[in-house]
Order: sequence, then structure tokens, then C-alpha cells
Amino acid sequence: MTKIRRFSLGKIVGQMVQYIFLIIAAFSSLLPIVSCITTAFKSDEEYNSTSVMIPPENWLNFENFKVAWNEANMGRAFLNTFIILIFVLFGNIMLSAMLAYILNRFKFKGNALIRDLFIIASLIPGIATQVTVYQIMSSLHLINTMHGYILLMLGTDVISIYIFIQFFENLPTSLDEAAILDGCSYFGVFFRILLPLLKPAIVTCAIIKGVSTYNEYYMANLYLQDKSLYQVVSTSLYTFTGPMGSQYNYICAGVLITMIPIVLIFILCQKYIYIGLTQGAVKE
Repeated sequence: MTKIRRFSLGKIVGQMVQYIFLIIAAFSSLLPIVSCITTAFKSDEEYNSTSVMIPPENWLNFENFKVAWNEANMGRAFLNTFIILIFVLFGNIMLSAMLAYILNRFKFKGNALIRDLFIIASLIPGIATQVTVYQIMSSLHLINTMHGYILLMLGTDVISIYIFIQFFENLPTSLDEAAILDGCSYFGVFFRILLPLLKPAIVTCAIIKGVSTYNEYYMANLYLQDKSLYQVVSTSLYTFTGPMGSQYNYICAGVLITMIPIVLIFILCQKYIYIGLTQGAVKE
């Protein structure tokens, strides 16, 4: 009985510690969001005279959202971001899927070397190569152009490649062999047989690449210098910052506006995200 009681007591203590850490993590994650929401509905006077955690007097004050939308030119920013996302996601998914198809289905000399080089490239910080990249972009006259920025963001990332590789390993090669025996080419096998089976991986990679492109500020600010024409969502939020201070009530209102598309997409596609991250990690 004593051992059973000690075991039960230890189990209860362990569960209590887990719940405490979960509560702390949830509080740390939700605190910035709550402060952003409360700040977004405050007027200038109310923001300057109250704490960020004090609720606003009027939750129906949408004036900050109107100012953020108009002054930051967020309509143009959303349009440019949408155009960039369409080309970047399509190109990135196709390049990643085709590279993964070649590396998984074709065994040739240098296959393992190419995989290792992808891993090595992922270990190099992106900021360390920006001087060289900027010189290349400048020599090709691609700075301050939409197609230049799309080409820059189109680079295939290692995460997408390895997600597709894991999914290809779960697809039997007998599908390829049967299609080839029926007269299908390698392109036909990829586009007609295998690509439709990669829907969870496609959605997962699209979410990962889409969120990183949507939130990208450094390269958007560096390479899209004409903000009147090439304003994107990430750079539009910096309209209300300056040497005399920042207008955080307008910034928070803009942040909430930019969060709406991401939240909706995540709610609609969360099933495919979870399937892609779990199924692709298990080899049958």
C-alpha cells in the first residue's frame, strides 16, 4: 500500500508540474496577443494615459483600423503580397516536389552528396550571404522590381524538399512501374500519378513557405525600395514608426488586420497541416 501511495503521489506531482508549465507557456503566448488587442481599440489619449493591459473604454472604436488601412496603404500591400504569394508558392512547391522526386526515385552518383549540400546550405545564416546576393541582384537590375523579389523568394527551401522526400518514401515504387509499363513517361508519372497523392505535403509546404513569405520584412524592405508601388503587408506596418516615436495603437490595429488571413487559412487547412507533419515523418 505504501508503494502504491508513493506512486500515486509522484504521478500527481508530475501532472501538477506539467500543468504549471503549460499554464506558464500559454500565458507567455497569449499575453502579447491580449495586449495587442487591447491597444488596437484605444484612442491616442487613452493609450498615452493607460497601461497596455487595461481594457479600452469602447470596444466598438474601429477608428484605428480605418487609419491603419488608409494611411499604411494596406489595400495595395495586400494586393502585392497576394501576387507574390501566388508565384512564390506555385514555383516553390513545383521545384521542391520535382527535386524530391528525382532524389527519391532515381539512384545516381552524387545523390547523397546533393542531399548533404542541401543540409549544409540550410546551416548558413541567410544574413551572411546578403552582401553577395545584393550585388547579384543589383548587377541583374532586379532591385526595386516585383519580379526580382519574387525570383529571390522563389528559392527552394530545404524543409519543403525533405517533407516531399518523406512522402515519396511512403509511396510504393510499384505505382511508377505500373504507369511506365502502360506507356507513361516520367513526367506523366510525376504529374498524373504521384503529384495528386501529395496533397497533405503540398498544403503543409504551402503553409510553411506562405507564412515565412507573408512575414518577411528584411528582404522586402531591402529589395522593394519604392514603398508607394511595392508596399507589402510586412513593410506597411512600419508606416507609423519614426524618429519621434511609434504610434502603437495604429500598429496593433494593423497587426490584427494582417492576422485575419493567416488565422482563417490555418483554421481551414489545419487538418492537412497536422497530417503533413505527422504522416511525412513516419516511414511505412
